[in-house]
Amino acid sequence: MNEEDQLLETLRLVANIQGVPEAVVEKDAERLRELILPVAINYENEAVEILDNQGTSVISLRHLISGKIEDYNITRGEIIFSQWDFVQAVLEQRVDHGRDKYAGLAQAPWGDYIYVSGPILDNDGNRVGVILVGKSLRTMVRQIRQDTLAHISLYDLNGQPIASTFSAFGEDSLPLNEEFVAGVLENQDVSSLTRAQDIASINYTEIIGPWEVREFLVGSSRNNNDLGLIGTSLAETFLARPGQITRLQIFVLTIVAFILVISLGVYLANRITYPLLQVVDASAEVARGNLEVQVEADGDDEVAVLAHSFNQMISGLREGSIYRDLFGRTVSPEVREQLRQGFASGELRMEGQETVATVLMSDIRGFTTLSETESPETIMNWLNEYFSELVPVITSYGGIISKFEGDALLAFFGILPRPVPAQESAYRTCQAALSMLDAIDRLNTRREMRGDPPFAAGIGVNTGPVTAGGLGSADRMHYTIIGDTVNATVRLEGLTRQLGEENSAVISQHTLFALRDKRHEFELESMGAHNVKGKVEQLLVYRLHPAKETV
Repeated sequence: MNEEDQLLETLRLVANIQGVPEAVVEKDAERLRELILPVAINYENEAVEILDNQGTSVISLRHLISGKIEDYNITRGEIIFSQWDFVQAVLEQRVDHGRDKYAGLAQAPWGDYIYVSGPILDNDGNRVGVILVGKSLRTMVRQIRQDTLAHISLYDLNGQPIASTFSAFGEDSLPLNEEFVAGVLENQDVSSLTRAQDIASINYTEIIGPWEVREFLVGSSRNNNDLGLIGTSLAETFLARPGQITRLQIFVLTIVAFILVISLGVYLANRITYPLLQVVDASAEVARGNLEVQVEADGDDEVAVLAHSFNQMISGLREGSIYRDLFGRTVSPEVREQLRQGFASGELRMEGQETVATVLMSDIRGFTTLSETESPETIMNWLNEYFSELVPVITSYGGIISKFEGDALLAFFGILPRPVPAQESAYRTCQAALSMLDAIDRLNTRREMRGDPPFAAGIGVNTGPVTAGGLGSADRMHYTIIGDTVNATVRLEGLTRQLGEENSAVISQHTLFALRDKRHEFELESMGAHNVKGKVEQLLVYRLHPAKETV
């Protein structure tokens, strides 16, 4: 058994914890509890005893039998430890072949434990106390059974059982007679002895050998390191002594298993190669330009996953041309993937769909005048730089660019990649509008440093019903939105000219109502009611500012 080494590991760790020697000298039990208890819980130690130089307990931590992992009984002042040989060896500072740590069996009032003992040294190497780390025999035999799947019994040197996993069956291991014990100890370096047992109507064969710990000097003589005997019991089976019939049965079973393995291999090979050949044939068709092929994807194994993935690839190729024409580079890759899934599942359709969305219109005021004095190449560079600043802002808030028209930009929110409530689309659009104004200000700073005239941009935001779908012909189609809401947004953007040459954004009363309680995240300046071309009723208009605390 290697239990002694496991206990030694914890002993060395605790003995070398900073602050332990000082706490032992001061007999500060509370400080020792704070230092040692986490280690005991982490290493699942059942008993940790800290003694002073007289062998009296400064603090003792013992795990409660039926408690949780962190439940320990804590005592102090016990004097029983000084009676144990392996503790006396430490108190007398014996050193045996360079070793100052010892092990032994303790039959204490709190149970039968195997302990490892060692000194606690201060910074000068002086012993200030003794540490004991122990494990109950009941726990030890149970853990050994879990590791070996055999029943374990521990006996003292008189052959009497002191711990056994057979106790779980309500049975105690049978005691060993003196002659058997003597035979085991006499032949321990040569062989182990066995005996038969009948426990709970099951026949067991028990292999018995010595139970040892490290030996140490007691005075001028060496202490016997045999604590007792340990028995390992295994149930007898027909495989232990096979007869002629059993051998024949094993041979027949082996042949049958061999035939089944070959048959299964042939079957699996056919199951794998047939779908793979289908994929190969379909790949050849795709190479010739045929995108109408499909591969059967039955089952849930890896080959079926391959066939399903191949079909998805073909579906993606069929959708690719339309998909790229529809959205180009106006949305992020994540949004593109969601849009592709929406079209594939039928949640988004090319025919017109009535929905509620928020529309944004942006335009550079006085751009026609600016462009009259510059070359077409310069104008094109200016516009590309301008839209390069605005498009990422719009897409970052979930907006979709519907079209570019000269220096104007039309975008919509709340439809793609999936419909969202009007409050959410209005909120995202207002955030995008303010971020666009910031981006234009940064662009104007760079333009002024280059000697270029600044841009004065106006942004209009409106919320309402729109018709979304594919617009165009059968071979050329553009996904966009139309409706009175779009027309009103264009007129609304034109009202920003009343605000002079500065960048500004305005929203309609419909967007204000859609914001609901989120309107308080912005500062809204009323511009009164305005007549909008194409609408009979007047439209209440508000200038959009960021909230004061965020300005």
